Amino acid sequence: DPFFVRLFGSSHPNFSFRLISRSKPPSCEGISIACAAPSQSFSSLIVTNHNPFIMTILVGRPLNWAITATAGSGFLLFGYDQGVMSGLLTGYAFTRTFPEIDTANGGGGSSSLQGTVVAIYEIGCFFGAIFCLLVGERLGRRKCIMLGCIILSIGAALQASAFGIPQMIVGRIVAGLGNGMNTSTIPVWHSELMKADNRGKGLAIELAINIFGVMSAYWVDYGMSYVSNDAQFRFPLALQILFALVTLSGILVLPESPRWLIAHDRHDEAKHILWAVEKDATSITENEPKLERNLAEIQAAIREEREAANTGSFKMMFKNGDQKFLYRTMLGIGGQFMQQLSGINLITYYAPVIFQESVGISHNLSLLLAGFNGVAYFFSSLIPIWIIDRLGRRKLMLFAAAGQCACMAILAGTVSNGSVPAGIVAIVMLFLFNFFFAVGLLAIPWLLPAEYAPLAIRTRAAALATASNWIFTFLVVEITPVSIKSIGWRTYVYFCIFNACFVPLIYFFYPETQNLSLEQIDRLFTGGKVQLYWKASMGTPGEGSHVLSEKDSESGSGNIQRVENKEEFTN
Repeated sequence: DPFFVRLFGSSHPNFSFRLISRSKPPSCEGISIACAAPSQSFSSLIVTNHNPFIMTILVGRPLNWAITATAGSGFLLFGYDQGVMSGLLTGYAFTRTFPEIDTANGGGGSSSLQGTVVAIYEIGCFFGAIFCLLVGERLGRRKCIMLGCIILSIGAALQASAFGIPQMIVGRIVAGLGNGMNTSTIPVWHSELMKADNRGKGLAIELAINIFGVMSAYWVDYGMSYVSNDAQFRFPLALQILFALVTLSGILVLPESPRWLIAHDRHDEAKHILWAVEKDATSITENEPKLERNLAEIQAAIREEREAANTGSFKMMFKNGDQKFLYRTMLGIGGQFMQQLSGINLITYYAPVIFQESVGISHNLSLLLAGFNGVAYFFSSLIPIWIIDRLGRRKLMLFAAAGQCACMAILAGTVSNGSVPAGIVAIVMLFLFNFFFAVGLLAIPWLLPAEYAPLAIRTRAAALATASNWIFTFLVVEITPVSIKSIGWRTYVYFCIFNACFVPLIYFFYPETQNLSLEQIDRLFTGGKVQLYWKASMGTPGEGSHVLSEKDSESGSGNIQRVENKEEFTN
């Protein structure tokens, strides 16, 4: 039974916390220690001298839920950031302070400047993702997320205190920088800590919380619309800081990705974390054979990927070779492309503006409808939690693309009509579009870069995919106000065509990763021709598709022998 050993009051360079078992007495190694009494009720997750203050009493399911909750809080902040400006743009206090971008209340503001103020946030997000692309692998997942939360809080403070367009723009760029770092890192950190059969579900929960953030922003905006002073827009913008602090607090006490630790030769920490995230961690030891297999499997994957990557340079993402790095990188970028060019942020960022200008309803009613649309969107986003690991990624993406195409086609026709019944149908289509998107294209594009990319390029590939997301988002958010004002209903025709094109793209190019370990996903790409589905001849889906020799099991090093159809991990 594990119990705590804390190492106190030392500035020794090897100062650390360690997990000590009764069966293996601690070695003091010249550092004074104090031992707590043995406990049956909890274990500690302790890491070594690289992170001497990281500790959690959670293991097994509680630890997995804590990881998911923290990842979710980061995406709740992301969702809140996406939705908060939509209701402020037409608010009285906001347009009084920033009349240059008042396009809805007869203020004669510039629609292009309005688009820039809203969309410039995405440019910050882009550079945040690029930052992680360049230095994320060196810093690690946790440090990137912590830094992102701090930078985002600074940006939120700048926005909330702005009295002019220049400060608002700077604040949105800074906040975007932090959010770009978070959104490019959190899915990778989360997926690398999840088991194969929970990875899709975990990220679906994360993205459902993201939509809860969008919904919360709509309702905060609606509630504050009844306030006549500047708090009407300053309070919703300042609230971002609270969400950032919640994410920061969680990441401070949760573990680093075991795959990142192994890649940086911190095998003892990684082994302990692999044990801690097991559902039955309290009933097994760190020396469990399956943990040894998992550890060695990751080590083998890292070695193979490094060999394939030659020197591990940035350029390897754009080369195919046996590992299909370019193909896999482009699939991640393609997922983000489909997500944004579907038209979702046309609605998320400008729902009240669309209700007001395209459908022709009042300011207060448009805010109220946006709030209810957010509620429907949130409940729709819960559906993938139960079906993403049952039905798989491909089916949900195809379902979403087809449904979104139909919604945009009908929306274009009803908005062009201009009658009251047509306006009602248009509102229904906006609600339905969010339903289809939430089921199939909300979570999956964020999951794909972390699943498809091998460990050698995973951080860079995920960051590049996220960076592309922000460029596509910037494009959509920047042109939407101008497009609605200039060409009206034809705006929705373009998005209808985009969604129609996504169907064959998904069907012919995107492999199914349902219930496969990250190491098994590698095998879909490395057998010559890319396999769109896992075949029975390739082994049993799930963890531990490889076994290793006795020497490797004991040392965690040496040559790894890939063997199929053995022991409990076979057909």
